[in-house]
Amino acid sequence: MTSFGVTIPSGWVAMSHAAGRAIMSVMSDEQDPAGPPDARIVPRFAGPETFARLPRLADVGRADVAILGAPFDSGVSYRPGARFGPGAVRAASKLLRPYHPALDVHPWGTRQVADAGDCAVNPFHLEQAVSDVEQAAAATLERAGKLVTIGGDHTIALPLLRALHAGRGSCALLHFDAHLDTWDTYFGASYTHGTPFRRAAEEGLLDLEHSMHVGIRGPLYTAGDLEDDAALGYAIVSTRDVSTGGVEEALRRIRERVGERPIYVSIDIDVLDPAHAPGTGTPEPGGLTTRELQELLRGLDGLEIAGADVVEVSPPYDHAEITALAAAQVAYELLALLARC
Repeated sequence: MTSFGVTIPSGWVAMSHAAGRAIMSVMSDEQDPAGPPDARIVPRFAGPETFARLPRLADVGRADVAILGAPFDSGVSYRPGARFGPGAVRAASKLLRPYHPALDVHPWGTRQVADAGDCAVNPFHLEQAVSDVEQAAAATLERAGKLVTIGGDHTIALPLLRALHAGRGSCALLHFDAHLDTWDTYFGASYTHGTPFRRAAEEGLLDLEHSMHVGIRGPLYTAGDLEDDAALGYAIVSTRDVSTGGVEEALRRIRERVGERPIYVSIDIDVLDPAHAPGTGTPEPGGLTTRELQELLRGLDGLEIAGADVVEVSPPYDHAEITALAAAQVAYELLALLARC
């Protein structure tokens, strides 16, 4: 098939941005972002092994948004396996379709979105691993306007915030998680999946007056954990708050807190209840439903999102790809929001 003098691979068709009729293409015209093959012609279980079968960043050169995998789980304190998260989420993302009806947007129809592959992360040395992720994120941001990273454990949030801060300064943090992740150390290690947002606060990477955690629940080590977190400057919307006040009240508090500041959105999949996300390293009963998380994310529409990550998917503990499917949907929600920024 040929269009505008460009040969289009068999099974790939020209893209229309009409709502509900969006079909993807690979074309060299700068006004037409390269996209995945049409799933009505090339089956979803075939085609590129990239997120949503999107083109690779190496093939398009530059992108408005890049998807980066960070396969690392040496910072976990309980169940491992998140190093296999990027691959599992990419596999689950093949089911995604091009039009997002709730936000009336084609996440990759008007802006170029591409998969940057996985960064090479040292699995034996925590400090080197943090440096590896930071360097990979910085290098990717040289070719992409914004970054959505798929982990990997939550340790990777710190180097991602460092890379983002180097390029644009402080952002507010909107952190979806069952856990605070503001502890000081585990077993004497400063860099773990339970410490990234203490380190980020100490390093001045965040606008703490506008930062908050959402979905916090479960047992703590001491009451002082909450006091220490508040002293750093974070606010909290707990799952109990969502249960008693509802999603709309939670969104009101979130939007009031972050205001007009650019935000970095960090989503630990264990913010979901284990019934909705069993495949994670530190599951906590009493979490959000997948629908509640979807609605909370969609309620961020209109805010400036500077970057995002989705972490802690551990495929060895997943069942029927429940967790990977949820994480792929979360990443899709983030791409939809970025398309509307």
